[in-house]
Parts: sequence; structure tokens; C-alpha cells
Amino acid sequence: MFRRTFWFSTGVAAGVWATTKVNRKLKQLTPENLAVTAANKAVETGARLKDRAVGFALDVRDNMAQREAELTDALGIHDSPELPAPRRVAAIENTTYTTHSYNRNEDH
Repeated sequence: MFRRTFWFSTGVAAGVWATTKVNRKLKQLTPENLAVTAANKAVETGARLKDRAVGFALDVRDNMAQREAELTDALGIHDSPELPAPRRVAAIENTTYTTHSYNRNEDH
């Protein structure tokens, strides 16, 4: 009699355990839960991609500055070139001013 009770209790425990496992898995597979899981993974992936892109941009900027310094040393350019003074050119060279009326309704 003890054996039957033992195996019956073991079967009941296994059934309860399997039922809870199946119910948890079914709750995970509902459309709402799948959508939330997918959204969370997309946000995490976006954050990782952003971090990688920012790191790549910073590496490019650092290497660009280093290469510019190497080229400056190789070409012997150590000072910034002096720019010529800006020239001011008059837009209209004609200095004789005449007073004309630009009224088109006026008789000519």
C-alpha cells in the first residue's frame, strides 16, 4: 500500500510541475507578451548600436586628428598661413548721381 501511495504522490507532483511549466510557457507565448519582449530586445539592440556608432565616430575623429598631425609634420607646416587682408570693392564705381524718377506712371 505504501508503494502505491508513493507512486501516486510522485505522479501528482509531476503532473502539477508539468502543468505549471506549460502554463508559464503559454503565458510567454501570448501575442501581448511576445510584442513586449520584441520591443525590449529592439530597444536594447538600438542602444548597443548607438553606443557602437558613437565609439566608431570618436575613433574616426581621433585617428583623423592624428593623421592630420602626421601630415602637418611631414609637410613642414607648423604655423597657420596668414590670410590676405580683405579687399573692399565698391559695388558700383559710378559716382555721378542723377536724380531720376522711377515712377512708371509719369509722362516721358
